[in-house]
Amino acid sequence: MPTTPAPSPAAPARAPRRDAAANREALLVAAAAALNEDIDASLEAIAARAGLSRRAVYGHFANRDELLIDVFTRGAARLAALLDPVSHPDARVEIALFGATLWAEVEHIRVSAALAVRGPHRELVGTALDPARERLRGTVGRGMADGTIRTDLDRETVTRLIEHAAVSVLDEATRAKLSDRDGHRLVILAALSAAGMGWREAGELLAATPELAFDAVQGPSEPTTEASTR
Repeated sequence: MPTTPAPSPAAPARAPRRDAAANREALLVAAAAALNEDIDASLEAIAARAGLSRRAVYGHFANRDELLIDVFTRGAARLAALLDPVSHPDARVEIALFGATLWAEVEHIRVSAALAVRGPHRELVGTALDPARERLRGTVGRGMADGTIRTDLDRETVTRLIEHAAVSVLDEATRAKLSDRDGHRLVILAALSAAGMGWREAGELLAATPELAFDAVQGPSEPTTEASTR
């Protein structure tokens, strides 16, 4: 009597194809850049920027809104990770470094970053930023305890004021077309002002702290050539 062969074991789940992962990454990068130029950029424009068809987009995202959510929450999670190692014994300097680090990451995507924290997906973005917010809350508490941060308001209020001050710089930088250096200085001064420092005192701290210098946070600028100034 012939025997029935034993069923083959189930094949292991296949990892996503390399080109599919690359296409998804290209779409996310293209979307971030396109949205910074035109906050209403269409799926067609984003796909074209990524070198893909609109149809290819639907292989990764159900619609434009889903793509935007992924772009914004991924960016927020990256920001939180960048802020995690920021540390300084002076709570005021640490707060300034938080702002400067944020600016260094988002100054080239000011428009889309502002939409991320103020737009319809702000709650999802806020959740992704929670680790960074918790770090800031701890720094504010430390500064309040040693008398370097204002104590006329409670810790939660001061934390929110500092966060909102940093976000407002994105709007002002876009409106006034601030340079990278000017935005760097403004975000530090705005954060320190919200923390309770006067503008002269904040300016003196900025000038006296090498770690807060533009080049220390962002790295030296590329040398300017005659061609690049045309």
